[in-house]
Amino acid sequence: MTRLRQPLLYAALLGCALLTLLPFVWVVGGSLRSLDEIRSDPGAWLPHHVTLGNFTRLFATEGFGRFLTNSVVVAVVVVAGNIVAASAAGYALAKLDFAGRRLAFGAVMAAMMVPLTTLFVTQFVITVDLGLADTPAGIALPGVAMPLSVFVVRQYALSIPDELLEAARIDGAGEFRIFFRIFLPLAGPALATVTIMSFLSSWNSFIWPLIVAQSMSAYTLPVGLAATSQAAAHVTDYGLLLAGAVVVMLPVLLLFLFLQRYFVQGIAGTGMR
Repeated sequence: MTRLRQPLLYAALLGCALLTLLPFVWVVGGSLRSLDEIRSDPGAWLPHHVTLGNFTRLFATEGFGRFLTNSVVVAVVVVAGNIVAASAAGYALAKLDFAGRRLAFGAVMAAMMVPLTTLFVTQFVITVDLGLADTPAGIALPGVAMPLSVFVVRQYALSIPDELLEAARIDGAGEFRIFFRIFLPLAGPALATVTIMSFLSSWNSFIWPLIVAQSMSAYTLPVGLAATSQAAAHVTDYGLLLAGAVVVMLPVLLLFLFLQRYFVQGIAGTGMR
């Protein structure tokens, strides 16, 4: 029985992986089918006649370049903001002794438990008051410092030995030098985890950009694709929509493949299972 345990475990993991991949296979297969073929046989997994016509129509769609640019700008701002905010707050909460540290960490934990949808009204009012409605900055603003990012970096920072930082202080290094020269290089896996999570959250966001964007010029890629895939009489162009889904998925997959090793180290270092 012991000899069969490992092969059975691998078989179960392989089965789970295949089940996870099935939706992606269907989306990619559908993006390579013509609209007539999709309508005649919507449940088919593989195209009878492979065509790139859906991607050609997608890239030729009016406003597609603008949607893509907005998504990239928002994602870059959100990722940069989370890296800066999470690294600074995580370091302070884990390695600095100051009054109210436990209270501050409790506030971070409490913020993680609040559903994002309950904050939309308040966030929208603040965005309008700041004059950022219908702009990429207004879309990016609520996501630049996610509580989960702070939690991940803080938990990983606890695994860094205090003796290493104390030795630097004894040698005369200030807190800023310790932060930039010692802590940040060691926190690479946690920052890679933050990068993936914040990019994924921003890139796939739909409801908040739909609320803030008042015109198509401010739409991000998911919102723009949903708007342009509606043909006459509210008939959805599924070929265009599936091709857009493939385009949306690619950056996320490439980023994860590039940072996969650091992502696993970051999750393991935070104690998240």
